[in-house]
Amino acid sequence: MAEVIELDDPGDPRLADYRDLRDVELRKHLEAEHGLFLAEGEKVVRRAVEAGYDARSFLMAPRWLDGLADVLAASTGPVYVLPEPLIEQVTGFHVHRGALASLRRRPLRSVDDVLAGARSVLVLEDLVDHTNVGAVFRSGAALGFDAVLLAPRCADPLYRRSIKVGMGAVFSTPWTRLPDWYEALPDLSRRGFATVALTLGPDSVPIEEAVAGVDRLALVLGSEGHGLSARWEASADRRAVIPMAAGIDSLNVAAASAVACYAASRR
Repeated sequence: MAEVIELDDPGDPRLADYRDLRDVELRKHLEAEHGLFLAEGEKVVRRAVEAGYDARSFLMAPRWLDGLADVLAASTGPVYVLPEPLIEQVTGFHVHRGALASLRRRPLRSVDDVLAGARSVLVLEDLVDHTNVGAVFRSGAALGFDAVLLAPRCADPLYRRSIKVGMGAVFSTPWTRLPDWYEALPDLSRRGFATVALTLGPDSVPIEEAVAGVDRLALVLGSEGHGLSARWEASADRRAVIPMAAGIDSLNVAAASAVACYAASRR
């Protein structure tokens, strides 16, 4: 059972995992160096622990102890308890949902492992916004996708903001990073997936048509600004578009992923 430790000093060195959460670059360096990530909010903390992630520690205000009592009872990491104003001094912002956990990262899974038994897969190229990555994971999980593959330059799906927006979908969805960006889509084709790239290319067909009759689908989404690279657009088996009203040519990648996942789920 986790030990509850009441603190009254926001400068206590035991709180180092939770400092400066608004500084993205600092957090990326710290989390990579120490092999950790943070979960924020009662539901997300619960989902992370229930998914088997090992908690280094917890940080919360007193009123959140009861709601997470069963989770804490099954954990060994210490629980640091501070008044909410002091927690804000540690993190740099008000933690609306009251609880944080610092958890240990796991080694990345192999592509073979992630794709085993998968029928519907999301493939992301260079999505650099953590919010969008979290939203795509959430849409995929909600609409029955089995796995997510990320190109090397995609934002970290275990970054706090990404996890929060995705409501912890990253804990239930198998995922990994692609080791070979250039051959990523041809490799998926060789594995028996039809790779369907969402793009405004001249030969794109409506998404419903592109996924019709497809058994094993790899739905490919590009970056927020420029979309897919020329290499990925050309090497996809099919190109697809979401039909829209005149005057609007595209959606934010998070919204587009939800629409495309829904269309794919009905194939």
